[in-house]
Amino acid sequence: MSAHEHSEVRPSPAVSVALIRRGRILTIRRRNPPNADMLALPGGRVEAGESLLEAATRELFEETGVEAVVERIYTAFDQLDHDETGRLSSHFVIVVVLCRWQRGEGVAGDDASEVKWLDADQVRREPSLCASARRIAAELLDAAR
Repeated sequence: MSAHEHSEVRPSPAVSVALIRRGRILTIRRRNPPNADMLALPGGRVEAGESLLEAATRELFEETGVEAVVERIYTAFDQLDHDETGRLSSHFVIVVVLCRWQRGEGVAGDDASEVKWLDADQVRREPSLCASARRIAAELLDAAR
């Protein structure tokens, strides 16, 4: 039997926002797990009764003060975290929502301790950028060139 069969952890829906403006993608430094103290795309849990797209614009505004319009769902992936014994500690199903900037430069709030706009070179070089955000940001910024 695999370790996840014994876990009480259940998948939780979450969103990440991919927002590019002037050749740079918006990232935040997360205060809390998963990816605490790492740069990541803004986002968080989907609340009961809330659509994925509503969650995306709400989380973006709460964490950065930036207002945006949803364009489309870009991709989805599983974020699995394990404790020191290898037991599953969390499982998020993260839906990445592509948004178009409307207003706001970005000010850290809620779960964010910092807001950073990264260009393609910074996405490749930034050591604290989490792997999933690096992959998505690189794909989107390369496509925008």
